[in-house]
Amino acid sequence: IIIGNNFYCYWGVRIETYSCHNGMKFNPQIIIGNNVSINPDCHIGAINRIEIHDGVLMASRVFITDHFHGKINREELLVSPQKRILFAKGTVIIKKNAWLGEGVAVMPGVTIGENSVIGANAVVTKDIPDNSIAVGIPAKVIKQF
Repeated sequence: IIIGNNFYCYWGVRIETYSCHNGMKFNPQIIIGNNVSINPDCHIGAINRIEIHDGVLMASRVFITDHFHGKINREELLVSPQKRILFAKGTVIIKKNAWLGEGVAVMPGVTIGENSVIGANAVVTKDIPDNSIAVGIPAKVIKQF
């Protein structure tokens, strides 16, 4: 975990990497840039790579992950979730000056563009372009500058 200058977070923030789970080995990285602010009760978890670029602001209860418990198929559903092998779906990148609203969930393999705003309680399952406003479940771009 690498954290840049002028980083600020409130209580209850959980930033964690998993290098081993159920016998599987990982090389996780979380890289947080300069002037990043994270509000209470956020959770960031990686087995692969999460990048949070300079100037990002996160409201409370934001969740960011680069992995799932299992591949979510018929066979995996027969295994209890805690015993499923962690499965990475790619790097998560939150670009410079993005703003993630209250309760946002950012799912694996997603890039959120520079200067973009993600509305409260949105679930980001696909890339969001630079200079966009995205809302909803799943998050959809409603305005682009």
